[in-house]
Amino acid sequence: MTLALATPILAAPSPDALVAEVYGGGGNSGATLTQDFVELANRGAAPVAVDGWSVQYLPASASPSSQWQVTPLTGSIAPGGRFLVGQAKGTGGTVELPTPDATGTTAMSGTGGTIALVTGTAALTCKTAADCGTDTRVRDLVGYGTSTVVRESTPTGNLGNTTSAARTALTDTDDNAADFAVGAPTPVNSAGQGPGGPDPDPDPEPGDKRIRDIQGTTRLSPLAGRRVAGVPGVVTAVRTTGDRGFWFQDTAPDADPRTSEGLFVYTAGLNPTVEPGDDVLVTGTVAEYRPDGDTAANSFQTLTELTGAAVTVRSKGNALPAPEVLSVPAGYLPTAGGGSIEQLPLDPATYALDYFESREGMYVQADDLRVVGPTNNFNETFVTLAPDQNPTARGGTIYLGYDRPNNGRIKVKPGSATPTKSNVGDTWRGATLGNIEYANFGGYVLAAKSVGEHVPGGLQPEVTDAQRGYELSVATYNVENLAATNDQAKFDRLAAAVVANLASPDVVVLEEIQDDNGTTNDGTVAADATFTRFTDAIAAAGGPRYRWRQINPVDGADGGAPGGNIRVAFLFNPDRVSFVDRAGGDATTPVEVVKQHGRAALSVSPGRIAPADPAWGSSRKPLVGEFKFRGRTVFVVANHFNSKGGDQAMHGRYQEPTRGSEVQRLQQAALLKGFVDRVKAVDKGANVVLAGDINDYQFSPVVNSLTAGGQVVALMNTLPEAERYSYVFEGNSQTLDHILISSNITRYRYDVVHINAEFADQASDHDPQVVKLRPSTGNASVDKVVFLLEDVLECLPR
Repeated sequence: MTLALATPILAAPSPDALVAEVYGGGGNSGATLTQDFVELANRGAAPVAVDGWSVQYLPASASPSSQWQVTPLTGSIAPGGRFLVGQAKGTGGTVELPTPDATGTTAMSGTGGTIALVTGTAALTCKTAADCGTDTRVRDLVGYGTSTVVRESTPTGNLGNTTSAARTALTDTDDNAADFAVGAPTPVNSAGQGPGGPDPDPDPEPGDKRIRDIQGTTRLSPLAGRRVAGVPGVVTAVRTTGDRGFWFQDTAPDADPRTSEGLFVYTAGLNPTVEPGDDVLVTGTVAEYRPDGDTAANSFQTLTELTGAAVTVRSKGNALPAPEVLSVPAGYLPTAGGGSIEQLPLDPATYALDYFESREGMYVQADDLRVVGPTNNFNETFVTLAPDQNPTARGGTIYLGYDRPNNGRIKVKPGSATPTKSNVGDTWRGATLGNIEYANFGGYVLAAKSVGEHVPGGLQPEVTDAQRGYELSVATYNVENLAATNDQAKFDRLAAAVVANLASPDVVVLEEIQDDNGTTNDGTVAADATFTRFTDAIAAAGGPRYRWRQINPVDGADGGAPGGNIRVAFLFNPDRVSFVDRAGGDATTPVEVVKQHGRAALSVSPGRIAPADPAWGSSRKPLVGEFKFRGRTVFVVANHFNSKGGDQAMHGRYQEPTRGSEVQRLQQAALLKGFVDRVKAVDKGANVVLAGDINDYQFSPVVNSLTAGGQVVALMNTLPEAERYSYVFEGNSQTLDHILISSNITRYRYDVVHINAEFADQASDHDPQVVKLRPSTGNASVDKVVFLLEDVLECLPR
């Protein structure tokens, strides 16, 4: 038997009028309502006239003999308003619909069928989703019940005599299953009246649910998916950009610290019609909005909100509730053994993120804030509510372990006010006011209504001192997708940093160099133009005429921005250090360690470490080069491990979060350590420098695996704890970039040079770092003599 599969409808989503709810069980056995209905809504900013339109119904089977049944419409649907179409009555039920705006006689099935909103009154003839999708008269279409043939993508769940399918928000994704939820029927007419006997001029009265009932005592609303009527509160703030809507708050709170008294009302693409101080009654559907979609793999938490709302303003100009002054507890989040914490009762006295959840939607105040993450391109800034927590010397908050989260961090984003662009260490004196919500980037957010006085902290870019004549200086710098297509200003800023802030290192390990045409994906892999522009800019800034060594990757094989072909590379100053070139290194040829004159050498230079190993899939392959400095060989490896993208959110619903990306980095670290071990097996006195973006913390299993056995030392761990950072993410000063040196190198000076990560104005999102080292001769006794002579020579007048 051959089954005909329904093709998803392809009509564009409706910009305004759409079907909001369908119910076919009216008057059936067990039903409360006496009548079937279709409820329409207008998500647009202008009224929609429906004169000459119709609502049409087709049975679920859409058999050849089935006919569309037509109910003509007249009138209009107000912006954000509802329009109720009553259909056939049954013999059961006890509650009448509110006065319908249009009435038909169609006896809809209680379990499944198709409803179409049509810009005409002629009966449709289509019997498949594909055919209906090409009929330009179809403004919206809903297939309810899982066996329904004609539908948008996937039909809604099955209905019954006591359930309807209601749109969860006034959005239209052309997927009925995604757009509609099954629940108790909640018909509303154009006057905003619900079921139970309409009053032609009713005085607005609160319903039986308060905001605290909607928010509940866990992270998920006990009323999710249900329509609630007449929820009272005072509007505290509005948002007219992005996810538009308004916050309102109950002025008669309960005594339970777990239940929030504030709530966000999502108005889709429409500006809210209310203003702060309005006393309102809000009717809408309770929704849990999960950024990036509600899938099991999505680790983000949710924002509780009302959607598809109708608002009654009872009075204006009322006083706002007094904002609660935020004060976080010592803990961060409860654990669920890797599972979801969303059903756990909130404990706001113990955990900071439980505390924020219990204030979700509420009007709050934060005093005398210290900036711990610079303002980004979206005008978002991380601040801390715990000013004494793990401070860095430059005003940030250091991140020192998975078990040591900084619970005072919170992101401030524009609400009705936009914060002043700020650097780490700046302060906002006085009160910052706004409303609490949850977002995928950063977790809990304070949407600003007003911001305290901006007081600059005076943060300045750092400058390292120059290497001495006998020191080899090796730096690492992630230049953030540098391509020949970038503006000259970016090249000039990066070049100035190399010369002035890094004191023109002898060797610069670069990460994120793109090919010559950047993200144009046309097969280009060469980066000569990018290197030429960069080295020219360095020379123009007064630096040396650097040369470069690199290997073009296989097109599209190394990850990063599609078409960019990012790679790692070396710049070196030929007046100070020489590069040992050995031909044969290409994108796919692995470098080997060979023995020459009793010492370690490379089979190819530059060369890539195990480029075909699956550990480097969609990731940069390490580049190793053999350098000569004062007659001593130094092996430098440029690295850029795979990113942390895909790890579960630190502030997410799964606790503790899974670090899925770590598996690949551990495999990469094993290959890198294996290379070092092979060098040391041939020559235990060899000088090795591993530098680059390891994409992991100094306390991580990845870095620990590199240092296991003692062959190399992670220099970041030699710094005082408060200085162990080169990157700022979500208000945490942390490190992703590293320099590791072989343990036989005992004379070195190491410096992380803070010039980017803490500043709102950045040339890159990473800070560079540099080590000035004295390579070993391979013999500790000889080193003492050589180093002594170098010291003496350095002191002689020139």
